[in-house]
Amino acid sequence: MKTWLSPRSTAGLIMIAGALLALPFLAASGGQAWVRILDFAILYVFLALGLNIVVGFAGLLDLGYIAFYGVGAYVYALLASPHFGLHWPIWAILPIGAFVACLFGMLLGAPTLKLRGDYLAIVTLGFGEIIRIFLNNLDAPVNITNGALGLNLIDPVRLGSLSLAGTSEWGALSLSGPQKYYFLLVTLAIVVVVINLRLQHSRIGRAWQAIREDEVAAKAIGINTRNIKLLAFAMGASFGGIAGGIFAAMQGFISPESFSLTESVMILAMVVLGGMGHIPGVIFGALLLAVLPEVLRYAVVPAQKALFGSVLIDPESLRMLVFGLALVLVMRFRPAGLWPSPERKRELAEVSE
Repeated sequence: MKTWLSPRSTAGLIMIAGALLALPFLAASGGQAWVRILDFAILYVFLALGLNIVVGFAGLLDLGYIAFYGVGAYVYALLASPHFGLHWPIWAILPIGAFVACLFGMLLGAPTLKLRGDYLAIVTLGFGEIIRIFLNNLDAPVNITNGALGLNLIDPVRLGSLSLAGTSEWGALSLSGPQKYYFLLVTLAIVVVVINLRLQHSRIGRAWQAIREDEVAAKAIGINTRNIKLLAFAMGASFGGIAGGIFAAMQGFISPESFSLTESVMILAMVVLGGMGHIPGVIFGALLLAVLPEVLRYAVVPAQKALFGSVLIDPESLRMLVFGLALVLVMRFRPAGLWPSPERKRELAEVSE
């Protein structure tokens, strides 16, 4: 079987690789804050791809996905901080975080197997809030999470003798901490994308699609809908757990307030805006909603001063207003998302006719 890429595909991959390598250095010219924005954008790609398994592939509405992000972050913080005196390496913690998040995914999926639509959304929303409240209150009688104060002094990622915190120099090349995290995150993101592509085109992926289109018909043709839906929750949660561990290492501090319902809604908006079930569209939606609001945040104040001579509207309020308006317009004129899959686009076109 011929497996070589065409010259056009090879040239495209080379261009993408070159852009990814140059991006952190271009962003650093505007300050390290922009490199950190890129890092968090890639974390949102992780989360969006994980939620896309549940929402896009299997068609199960999940409003509590941020809980798995929080579980992964706290697993890393508890095993790599002075809180319990443990300082495990990242290669040991991330699989544990993914496994624990996977268990929580199954814990969420098991009692919701017979729920659909709004009922499923309400239960998952409650699950996400329950996890956040537990994290906020597990400081007595035994102090596990340190409550609302959060956990600090969390160890950064270390690869052998190299710490990703702080600046490192190799001759003329100097890399800041956010730049080093960027290359780690891009590497992990490529792995996550490959896994998602393999899942989508696998037998399990086709079963998820069958359940999304018609669960009754899927069950009638012999698909074990219970196990397949549980697997969707578990697989999606594991990606959230990995992203949470990286988040804790990057921040050095976490608290329950980082894992609110607003974050779950934001991740769901990324999936819907980009195009549910379409991996390139989900990545585009995650990057767009992670980076564009920050661009607006930095641009609003200079623009108002140039036009009116003073700041009339708070940048945060205007940023969220523009963000909400953009979502409404996209849902009105592009209901399949900005970059939908060909199948989804064709289905909506047939419905409109």
